[in-house]
Amino acid sequence: MRIFRWSILLITIVFWASGLSTGIAYRLSALGVITDQVRFGDLYQFSALPQFKQPWPEYAHPNRFSDTAATHLYIIGDSFTLPLFLNKSDFRVSHYERWGMGPLNFVLSDSTKRNVLLIESVERNIRQNFAMPHHQDISSITTYQEPNWLGQLSERFGKGFHRNRVETRLEAALFNHDWAFWFKEIKAQLTLNWFGRTDAQVSLSKDKKHLFYFMEADNRLPQNSSFSPLEDAEVDSLIQNLNKTADYYRHQGFDEIYLSLIPNKASILDTNRTDYNHLIERIQNSPNLAIPIVNTYNVFKQSSRSLYLKGDTHWNCEGHATWLKLVQQKLRI
Repeated sequence: MRIFRWSILLITIVFWASGLSTGIAYRLSALGVITDQVRFGDLYQFSALPQFKQPWPEYAHPNRFSDTAATHLYIIGDSFTLPLFLNKSDFRVSHYERWGMGPLNFVLSDSTKRNVLLIESVERNIRQNFAMPHHQDISSITTYQEPNWLGQLSERFGKGFHRNRVETRLEAALFNHDWAFWFKEIKAQLTLNWFGRTDAQVSLSKDKKHLFYFMEADNRLPQNSSFSPLEDAEVDSLIQNLNKTADYYRHQGFDEIYLSLIPNKASILDTNRTDYNHLIERIQNSPNLAIPIVNTYNVFKQSSRSLYLKGDTHWNCEGHATWLKLVQQKLRI
């Protein structure tokens, strides 16, 4: 009986720790103790609709990296350029760095090389990412003082353990298994069939063939939605800020700067709507834009097949390969 009680206590501590710490949750997931929260996609995770359940694919990475290549590639981007989708082997370069959205102060590893910067943003983040140009905000720089041992311990503990979203992580650890989703799927399907409702985090296309993130489809969200009103003045401001951003990084030593705007899934697949604001086209087609474009929108729009995962906001293998080829050709890497 004592062994049983200690076992229950240990299991409870393990799951509670996974709720407090993202790092512990990742390690337990890698060991198979808990399941990957988005193994079938973020939209399926939200909705539990079985018709959109699709395992994550394995993305191909051609072996193009070369120590003798004359180009160094730097990328500033969002989740579409995470290591899951991109790494140095995808490009014929001798140096590769990827960073989250700036502003950043780069120190180029070799100024004698062809230093290329690719700025990538998914459509739902454009209006936020470039509401202001990237520049170094001196007022935000503070002098760092080394904390004493107690402060160091508190800082390390605070980074490793945090109470934000504990309930969400605990729910994922305990109820993110296939048996739990079997019940969730039944509930979600009945709710859709009987009441025409889905989880608030997702939105269905009018023909119910595609699932979207609510931020992309809800026209009441002016900063993110493909269908919210967009005035010409805001487009002009975004273009000015993009040009200033390019100037900011050009002054840091980059030889070439390129822009890649990834269309929202809803912009491409929700074809029955007529209120699309054409954000990407209006930026890309402007004669005032002074940055070379990797034109993903036109290629995705003309595709006869979906280039996005069924149960996620990101692209499938074909969409990934299509974008990667466009980048390789445009940047000559």
